[in-house]
Amino acid sequence: MSEERDTYNTILKPGEETLFKDRGSKFFGYAFPVKTEDEIKEAIEDLKKQHHTARHFCYAWQLGKTYEHYRANDDGEPSNSAGMPIYGQLQAFDVTNILVVSVRYFGGTKLGVGGLIQAYKASAQLALEASKIKQLTINEHFILKFEYPEMNIVMRIIKDENLKIEHQKMELSCEIEISVRKKEAQRIFEIFENTYKVIIKKSKA
Repeated sequence: MSEERDTYNTILKPGEETLFKDRGSKFFGYAFPVKTEDEIKEAIEDLKKQHHTARHFCYAWQLGKTYEHYRANDDGEPSNSAGMPIYGQLQAFDVTNILVVSVRYFGGTKLGVGGLIQAYKASAQLALEASKIKQLTINEHFILKFEYPEMNIVMRIIKDENLKIEHQKMELSCEIEISVRKKEAQRIFEIFENTYKVIIKKSKA
């Protein structure tokens, strides 16, 4: 990718339950918004309570705003016949901070590796189609420090640049935390750095 991405796609709430059937086997599909591996474990444990007679809980997840962590799990199905087809759909829909699980009830007829790959792919696709995918921006946070007389100029820049204020402390000495889209971060930093009597630094948050 030539340009560093500053957006990512995710879901903000769980998608609707979906069902895919093939030769008697049932595949219930689910998509969950997740940010940690603990949340992933919790979601899978909840599904195991809900589907206590199901044979397989196959899943894939992707975490991080820059899509840096992922895992696929076949949960007893033949190697790469379940987790990877699900992960392939995460890539196809270009989503992160998401867990997709396909819960299988065996229907008595073996599907073969090819059949399983197609079934888990279809189940994951349905689960993602039943979810509301949103595009969010990757932002950097800066702290602005200045004295009260500089308030007007600082607020004018914030308004002109359409910047989001995360926190503010308005006293004789003022402090504002702003959120800036990643690709605009350097330019905004330089504007404030060159503004008389305003100190800008990157937030550790």
